[in-house]
Amino acid sequence: MKIADVEPIPLAPRWLFVKVTCEDGTVGWGESLGDRAQTIAQAILELKRYLVGKDPLRIEYHWQAMYRGAFWRGGPILNAAISGVDIALWDILGKRLDAPVWQLMGGKTRERVRFYTGIGGDTPEAVANAAKTAIARGFTAVKWCPVPATEPLAGMRGPKNAAAQIEAVRNAVGIDVDVLLDFHGRLSPAMAIVYAKAVEPWHPMFIEEPVLPEHSNEIPRIAAATSVPIATGERLFTKYGFRPILEAGGVGMIQPDLSICGGLTEGKKIAAMADAYGVGVGPHDPYGPVLTAASLQLDACTPNFVIQEHVSLGEEIFHKPLTLVDGYVIPPEGPGLGIDLDEKAVRERVYEPQDVPLLFHEDGAIADW
Repeated sequence: MKIADVEPIPLAPRWLFVKVTCEDGTVGWGESLGDRAQTIAQAILELKRYLVGKDPLRIEYHWQAMYRGAFWRGGPILNAAISGVDIALWDILGKRLDAPVWQLMGGKTRERVRFYTGIGGDTPEAVANAAKTAIARGFTAVKWCPVPATEPLAGMRGPKNAAAQIEAVRNAVGIDVDVLLDFHGRLSPAMAIVYAKAVEPWHPMFIEEPVLPEHSNEIPRIAAATSVPIATGERLFTKYGFRPILEAGGVGMIQPDLSICGGLTEGKKIAAMADAYGVGVGPHDPYGPVLTAASLQLDACTPNFVIQEHVSLGEEIFHKPLTLVDGYVIPPEGPGLGIDLDEKAVRERVYEPQDVPLLFHEDGAIADW
């Protein structure tokens, strides 16, 4: 069995699927980073020249070839392309051996996987109402970003507003629901400490991305100033990107995104590294349901897994969507990723290029998004 075709498929709203087809008709599905999808799609086509005619089951070998075979290695574009292909190859392997990926990666360490959902709102009341709606849908944890564009040093209006939001949510959902905060890398190290102290009394489960990856060296200082655990890692890729974060300490949970960190192959290694440091894993997943399905496979076989982000359970394009019950999803028993895509529905979701909107400070300067 040889690889016959590799096709990147950008689709709405901002997803990028990868379809790998073998000569015998076996198809594997993967998903790459959805931002700059057209650029990443071209990188996937560059990888196609290497992949066509190769044995799809030599996954580790192909990962090494795609990564090490590039003189200008690394970067988000190449790693996103590799990630989508890698996930698709694991899907093919599972179908070939009639086993789910979690079985091929050592078997389940848990029977069900906890999921959380994102919420929004411009006021404490709106965020609290959104949280109650999410809980009514069955979730036991909610996350949102309470941080606006923030100067490197700013006053207390922003931190006070963030505190008012989490207080309103905590009062609305009680202590049995976990509250997760995403700072989205919008803060300087100094302001991250100010915000962390402001929200600390309401005991969030974690603060995500208090600072950008460029300032990851400051995470130990931020962590030392608060009792709230720190999570980060969605913009990092490969084991090499996560190594200094883990070595420096201060992180309670890492968040590798399988659509950019190196796929399932590298995701499993990153999770094992984190386990050696006593750090939890909660994969980042703001994109499509193929990424959700891949993350679910990793979650099922990862002993230090904590909680899973998601946007879609495949209601739009899976013949049998993933099912949430009491805030958990049961890993599918089917082969590969355990999903059955409606390809017609996939191709009907016409992709329209879009850019992340610019974020501005009050004086008109461009802010960190």
